[in-house]
Formats: sequence, C-alpha cells, structure tokens
Amino acid sequence: MTDWTSTPSLAGCDEKWVENLTGLLSKYNWSETLQPIVGKLRLGERLSIDDGHILYSHKSLHEVGQLASLVKLARFGYNVFFNSNVHINQTNICVLACKFCAFRRSKRQSDSYELSIDGYLDEIAKYADVIDEVHSVGGLHPDWNVDFYENLISSAKAKFPKVSIKALTAVEIKHLSNQSNISFTETLTRLKTAGLDSLPGGGAEILNDEVREIICNGKESSEEYLQIHREAHALDIPSNSTMLFGTIEDVHDRLMHMDKLRRLADEYGLFQCFVPYPFLPDSTRLPEAQLATSNEILRTIAVSRLMLDSVPHIKAYRMNIGDEIAELALNYGADDIDGTVRQESIMHLAGAKSSLNYDTYQMAKLVTDAGFVPVKRNTIYTKFSLVKLEPPKRPKRPKRLKMIQ
Repeated sequence: MTDWTSTPSLAGCDEKWVENLTGLLSKYNWSETLQPIVGKLRLGERLSIDDGHILYSHKSLHEVGQLASLVKLARFGYNVFFNSNVHINQTNICVLACKFCAFRRSKRQSDSYELSIDGYLDEIAKYADVIDEVHSVGGLHPDWNVDFYENLISSAKAKFPKVSIKALTAVEIKHLSNQSNISFTETLTRLKTAGLDSLPGGGAEILNDEVREIICNGKESSEEYLQIHREAHALDIPSNSTMLFGTIEDVHDRLMHMDKLRRLADEYGLFQCFVPYPFLPDSTRLPEAQLATSNEILRTIAVSRLMLDSVPHIKAYRMNIGDEIAELALNYGADDIDGTVRQESIMHLAGAKSSLNYDTYQMAKLVTDAGFVPVKRNTIYTKFSLVKLEPPKRPKRPKRLKMIQ
C-alpha cells in the first residue's frame, strides 16, 4: 500500500499499538530501574509524573531512547512523516515583549513589517506549486482584529483552495478575541468558517504561570492556552501542541506540562502532534536561561514519547534542532520531521542554523539516511503517501568531440 487515509484522531497510528508494543518489549532485557515502567507499558497503563522523573534521571540515555523507539515502532512501524509547507509570518509587530523572542518589533522600529492581504497572497504564490500547507503565526498587531484575519484567510482559501491553512497561536486567538470583544469560541468559529484548517499549537512555552510571568509576561495563562485549544478541538479544529524548554523551568515543570496536554488530549483526541523544542539564545533577552544540550534534547523527545500516550505524533522540529539531531531523534521516539519549510523567520532570528527550502527528495533522503521509510502526509494527518527515493535527474553530459588528426 503506497497511499492510505486515517481519521484526525488516529492520525495514522495503528489502533493495536499497545498490543504491538507488548510483543516488542518482550524481546529485550531491561534494567531493574526501568522494569516497573516497562511493566506499565505492557499493560497500556499511563506513566506517572514519578515515572517521568525516573526516565529523566536514568543514567542510560540509550535505554530510555530504545524504550521510546519501541513505542514509536508499535504505533507507526518504520514510517517517518513530513509534509510540503512554507512559513509566512504576517507581521512582526507585537504589543508584547516576551524575553525569549528575537522576532518581535514595535511599530516604530525600522525593520517592523505588516503584510497586506495582497502581500500575504503574493508570498503564498511564490510557493503554491510545491506546497500543500501554509503555516502562519506572527505578532499581536495592535490594529488587527478578527475581521482582518477572516479576510486574510478567506482570500487565501479562495485563491489557493488546495493549500491547508495552519495559523494562529493561542495568544493570537486571545488577542483577536479581545480586540473584537467576542468569545474564544466565536473567534474560532468565524476563522474556521473563513477557511482555517488547524492550529499550530505554538506559544505553550511551559504551562506553569510562575515561569510564564518571567519569560513571557502578558501572554495567555496556562489555563487559557488549554481552554483555547479545548474550544478549538470541540469545533473539530485539530492542532499541534508544543513545549519550549531550556529557559528557567525544571524537569518537574516539563513533566507537569506534558501531563496537562495529555489530559486535554483525552477529551477530544485532536492534539495530533507534540513539538518539544529547546530555547535558542541568540539575539534574545534571557541571560538566565539554562540552555539544553543535545543529550537533553534527545532525552526530552524520548520522555515525551513515553509520557504522551494520547498524542499520536512526536516531532523532531528540524527548523529548531537542526538536521543532524533531528535524524538522531528518529531513534529516540520522534516520528515526524515537520516539512520542507521553504522559508522561516522566527526560529532563524533566534539563532537556528537549519537549512531552508528543502524539496521532497531532500526530506526523504534525511529520513532514509536515518534508516526509516519516508512518508509524505497532509497537515492534519489524514492522507499519507510513501515516497520513493529517486535522486534528481542530472543533465546529460555533452558528447565529447572527436579530435581531428
């Protein structure tokens, strides 16, 4: 089978993954420390916060990664997913000034910008032939309300009906709701009617309000982030979920964050993917950040896979962690590497060095080089196609002219 479909809640996951996992776990000898956790996984039981602490502190990263990798294999086999997308950030003008953000500008700054609707459509048009998703998040523009975004999204849908629109973080939804003096649900309903297909889930940072007051004071509260996504899911708008780590949070904060997300995922099953990404320090104003090592990135991805039993996919976000660590992460529980990302601003202004403007061949090669099977997906994980890796055709060499004797 080279093409197949799924439901938004299953998102391509094998319904019998717990049964599959039981068989896989029995093939290995596990350390005494991890045996109770392995026992829970065999029974399909949810891991506790205490289990999460054990996984974070366990001396063998390899063993934790192996355990996470088996959960991934039970769910998806050797398939690894990506899509064809572009990031278009509609404005960098923002009324907030989050400490970790290198993207935000005030309206008075010379390098601030705001795309008109025509300008936004022109940006999509550059890539429309090679993408099936536009990912759009931006600043909280002081003059834009839900009317502007209704026009923006409906215009994009009218001109590019085959392009899925994944847009607006929770704090943007809150801002539009406040600007328009309407509820979260009405805001989301109007945007969905205009053509919004899914939410990117960004801006979760750490769902601990004491941490949020320091790193992103003024953004939505932890409960507001969860409530906005709860209301989106109730309207059948699927989303990702995210976690920014390596600022001032501790391991317990990360585990509580995962627990809050999985409990919400239990309600509607529409947190389709979890995207953990480390804080990038360049050009930001958070000198007290702890910063995450490569070891910690891989461990966090592995722990995420083991803790988030109600979230189908774990993403190795190569835009943030780079291709090399993303490849490694595919052996630590990650099953998705995002997309071609033809252009991107927010992560790269913060210090990301990853390559942009990949094509399907380059994405498939990254997956294949890691030992997995590349699968192209749509935005909401309902359509899948195996990718046959064929190198790009090289121009034929001109025939060599015969020498005249």
